[in-house]
Amino acid sequence: MIRIAPVGRALAVVAATSLTLTACGGGGDTATQTSQSAAPSSSAPAAASKGDGVLTLGTLLPQTGSLAFLGPPEIAGVSLAVKEINEAGGVLSKPVTKIDTDSGDTTTNIASQSVDKLIAQKADAIIGAASSSVSESVIDKITGAGVIQFSPANTSDKFSTINDRGLYFRTSPPDKLQGRVLGDLIVSDGNDTVGILAMQDSYGTGLADQVTKTVTDGGAQVVERVDYDPKAPDFSADVAKIKAKNPKGIVLIGFEETAKVIAELVKQGLPADEHKWYMVDGNTSNTNYVKMPKGTLTGVKGTIPGAAAPDDFQKKLKEIDPKLADFSYAPESYDAANLLALAAESAKSDASADIAAKLAEVSKGGEKCKSFKECADLLKAGKDIDYDGVSGPVEFNEVGDPAVATIGIYQYGDSNKYATKALEYRTGNIAG
Repeated sequence: MIRIAPVGRALAVVAATSLTLTACGGGGDTATQTSQSAAPSSSAPAAASKGDGVLTLGTLLPQTGSLAFLGPPEIAGVSLAVKEINEAGGVLSKPVTKIDTDSGDTTTNIASQSVDKLIAQKADAIIGAASSSVSESVIDKITGAGVIQFSPANTSDKFSTINDRGLYFRTSPPDKLQGRVLGDLIVSDGNDTVGILAMQDSYGTGLADQVTKTVTDGGAQVVERVDYDPKAPDFSADVAKIKAKNPKGIVLIGFEETAKVIAELVKQGLPADEHKWYMVDGNTSNTNYVKMPKGTLTGVKGTIPGAAAPDDFQKKLKEIDPKLADFSYAPESYDAANLLALAAESAKSDASADIAAKLAEVSKGGEKCKSFKECADLLKAGKDIDYDGVSGPVEFNEVGDPAVATIGIYQYGDSNKYATKALEYRTGNIAG
């Protein structure tokens, strides 16, 4: 059954199938600005990146740092794609080369050092980072070297308008959609007063802004919002500000420091069984809270961009990494590698600029196909293709964002883990 989301938005709940809707831009002037993500910018040309006939993919994904829990599924997604691509004959009749590096987080210089390594090893495209702030810190270095940066997990709205020289793409949607889905959910759950605790960076504040707008437009009131320093030694003062307003719903937007915030919420008498907690993709984790007392997160809901990871896909990922605890952004990482490989096949070149020029083309408008082999066979037969991936129909728009995206809504059980099958999915077009 399909019902319209409660705030009067053009968003719909999708129980078994997806319904395509329009999700207009909200807040700021990002919808009216333009970017040259679909083709290299003539006003700010990148350094020439020559192809050598071998597609080399580098990964810049979190092996350490505040998003380290996202690294394993993302790395497994890329690894699985490369394995299948090479089993199908590779790209340009040669095996794809993969180089893994650590992105760390913004407290270190690991990402910059990793980018230097990947550029020196002639990576044609760099898949990562997971953190929007980390990507923002290295995007000039990557695209300035004439190399594609392709993130499976960046959601900050900033990347829709950033000067990327036409070389930045992502398979995860900008936060204006996640923020609207989350805001609609909060209101539909009956929360007329809301408190927000958000980490103070481009990801946290941007997502909090969109949640605030959606909640307010829906008739509820944000009675307190605290943008905190994620590196703070404790969060007692921040939580105390929320407690003073006693909201029905509490939104937690952050990374691994959310575990400390949760401990403080419980300590100050704001548990999840008395106030409804909501989390986002940066902190909806199946590893960060398992040591907490049983039931601490029972009933807590979290949003994660992306469609359901099919059972057979999860099984293949577990063969790559048997220790996987969740699958967040694995589909987006898998699709990123496949799209890069297909664009190289279509361009008949592994040069970054040539690949970038074909990414939008292979993602939409042609004959639909769902695997590298199927799509590559169509390309070799002279057909135009439309790759529909595990994460959904990517379909890049003119700024390198997916034009269509899905947000899953997940719920935690007594074990402080969320069920990997979402309660529901909401799908919409990313439109200005």
